[in-house]
Amino acid sequence: MSIALENVLAKAGLKVDANEFLNLVEDAARRLTPPNPDPSHYFSADQRAALTDVGLDLSPRGEDEPDFRARTVAAHAVLADSALSVLEAAKALGVDDSRIRHRLKEGRLTGWKDQGWRLPAWQFAGSGVLPGLEVVLRAVPEDQPALVVAAFMSTPQADLVINDHPATPRQWLLSGGDPEHVARLVATLGSPF
Repeated sequence: MSIALENVLAKAGLKVDANEFLNLVEDAARRLTPPNPDPSHYFSADQRAALTDVGLDLSPRGEDEPDFRARTVAAHAVLADSALSVLEAAKALGVDDSRIRHRLKEGRLTGWKDQGWRLPAWQFAGSGVLPGLEVVLRAVPEDQPALVVAAFMSTPQADLVINDHPATPRQWLLSGGDPEHVARLVATLGSPF
């Protein structure tokens, strides 16, 4: 199992051994919802009635149903493994680590605290940051978690076209695209359409 997992991790470009990756997966799973939550417990009686009236099933996941958390757990583990520490980010940018903390405080870089700051890798490009990053980060809604933002930045968007193909926001910015286009899109994260 670990040889197969190490091959998958290597193909994906993740620099982590199988045991460390499995620890990341276990940690991500523990931080998410309980293994089989009862969705009805999250709502009042009136809310449950309204939701079931429109056809929503609020029963717990059955034992024979796939666990919807698996994809999210894997994504969390990859995001955590590929994230940079403050020291790694400082080295990559050729600056003192205090400059990284300053940029985080000002919202010019993004990250989360987990035994120290962790900075998602998507925001770095070569020896610098992604072009237009500050414009994009200013538009990210405050309630959006790092995983949602990372998924957005790496998912092709129909409104961002390069050579007649939808591009990811990261590709768009790297190709010199207007960061205001990405900012308008990222500002809608978490908004119902």
